Amino acid sequence: MRADRLLQIILLLQRHPRLSARELAERLEVSTRTVMRDMEALSAAGVPVYTERGRNGGCVLLPGYRADVSGLTPREAQALFAWSGRAALSEELGLRDALQSAMGKLSSTLPLALQDDADALSGAIVVDRRRWFAEAEDHGALPVLRQAVVNRRRVRLRYASASEGLQRRTVDPWGLVEQAGRWYLVAAHRGAARMYRVSRVEQVDVLEEAAVRPDGLDVRAEWDRLRSGLEQQAPVGVEVEVRVHPDRVGLIRRIATPMLAKGTIAQEVPSDDEWPHLSLHFRVREAACGVLLGFGGDVEVVQPVELRGRLLELAAAAVATYS
Repeated sequence: MRADRLLQIILLLQRHPRLSARELAERLEVSTRTVMRDMEALSAAGVPVYTERGRNGGCVLLPGYRADVSGLTPREAQALFAWSGRAALSEELGLRDALQSAMGKLSSTLPLALQDDADALSGAIVVDRRRWFAEAEDHGALPVLRQAVVNRRRVRLRYASASEGLQRRTVDPWGLVEQAGRWYLVAAHRGAARMYRVSRVEQVDVLEEAAVRPDGLDVRAEWDRLRSGLEQQAPVGVEVEVRVHPDRVGLIRRIATPMLAKGTIAQEVPSDDEWPHLSLHFRVREAACGVLLGFGGDVEVVQPVELRGRLLELAAAAVATYS
């Protein structure tokens, strides 16, 4: 660890013209005596460092000396520091402190011009991964799963499946996927690849048994295959034309948009009606029913006719339940 500390001293003195031994000791979490010994070791190794005594003294690196171990281009530096703006990802994985420490070390290796550009971009990029009108998911099990993936250890899950209820499963963890603010564990259960939503993992126990991983495993390819299979089983969607109270147009656009088919938006349909007409292509038919019924008399389905009939059935059932 001493070699790492010596390098950090050089990098810190490159960035700061003068630092007291106490300031260096605080940054490196060592004693001032250790810092003075390290300064002597650097000087003996030919690094042009020296100490100045007195009230305004401190540890100094000869001006002009550079030890740029990064070799980063301006574009590469900006890319790395823009990524560091996604602090929520590292925090969910239990790696936020490690990321901050690593970026601090890397920052100290950069020339001042690159530091300024990278810092400016990092401060200007905000990443909000949460879906509209959705609460943040609970990813409390994520750090444990991350470590199990890295250490290649089998895990036992208590998992609240959306379709099968609470279950206990022992799986071989292969990898983790972050998809639009949701984390998924890609793992094998009884030899078959599965995906598990991390927010539904109520408990995880890491076992001593080694996880079984196929030779040449490609986690991204497995995820793409699992996702494709899930999307092919998606419920039937429906395209709807509705007439909307003028005061509700903006609201229905905001609420319906996350439920619309990929690549579609709420489009206005030409009409002589005083109420605007919108065309909405919902991914899931029953989701369309729920959204549209929620607006009561402020939204009326024009077509398809069969959906009007379905809404009438649901409305009658609701009246019977609550009357």
